Amino acid sequence: MTASEVPYQEPQEESTRSAHLLDVDSLSRSDILELIEAASEQLSRIHSGDVKSSVLYGRSVYTLFFEDSTRTRASFEQAGKWLGADVINVSVSSSSVNKGESLLNTTKTLCAIGANALAIRHPDSGAPHFVARHSDAVVINAGDGMHAHPTQALLDVMTLYREIGDLDRTRIAVIGDVVHSRVARSSIIAFGIMGASVAVAGPATLMPPDWRDAGNADAATLPPPFDCVEMCDTVESAVEVADAVMTLRLQRERQTSGLLPDVAEYTRVWGINSERMSRAKPDAPLMHPGPMNEGIEVSSELAHSERSVITDQVENGVAMRMAVLERYCKGGRML
Repeated sequence: MTASEVPYQEPQEESTRSAHLLDVDSLSRSDILELIEAASEQLSRIHSGDVKSSVLYGRSVYTLFFEDSTRTRASFEQAGKWLGADVINVSVSSSSVNKGESLLNTTKTLCAIGANALAIRHPDSGAPHFVARHSDAVVINAGDGMHAHPTQALLDVMTLYREIGDLDRTRIAVIGDVVHSRVARSSIIAFGIMGASVAVAGPATLMPPDWRDAGNADAATLPPPFDCVEMCDTVESAVEVADAVMTLRLQRERQTSGLLPDVAEYTRVWGINSERMSRAKPDAPLMHPGPMNEGIEVSSELAHSERSVITDQVENGVAMRMAVLERYCKGGRML
């Protein structure tokens, strides 16, 4: 049995939600603040050069990535090693998966070998939840299909806290390919938990179907956890007086034909450039979850400007994943 054969279900038991990090909707505002504080301490240690510890000595962290990744996989590996864990990268391309081994049997095999934690990325939405139901190890969702990417959302919130402070009553613009973006989904939920409102803009074909009419005056507010979302018809209206702007990668590998007329048209209508960014608040940072299609979602000039915190997001990602691994792999529960 594979994950794709099992209908996706949200975990129901509180113990399951506490034992694993499957999405940010299992976290409270205080949970997120605790993780930001812990990650900030780790970041200070990184900057000082005194980063190595033995807090996870004797623990084994396995990264199991069924999709390509640079930032997430490398940062989990670096985070685990700096915490003293044994980090094992399972290369799916040369594993028994290619011989027909199911996700269930792969999970049971790694747990039998001695995995204490599994950081899993999978193209099927719900795969980490499936693994968590059949695993003795801690499961951390490193991205599943178009569903969720909780550690990315946490590092995004951390980055904004370091740039603009408390997110309560702030306005964050999210621009681009929302329907294919697990980052957008998790980060929007996290921003809402922290008290921010989120202005979303992008082509109608790249919006979730139930969001497309939410910009109409008589449309009902989106249900929780997306009741923080305001749908905007243009980039300009979304970015106006925004405290921060996040542009999303145009996920061409997930799209079917006909969603866009062409990439150049997308850039012309929805791309973030200096002129559009000038509508945001003067100190508003520009974010991008990466990898970036430079010159498509965001102009090269802006991507490398002082307003860009894209590199900071990557650095904060290592610190946040250190905080996550320490909290969950030590068996601690969120209070």
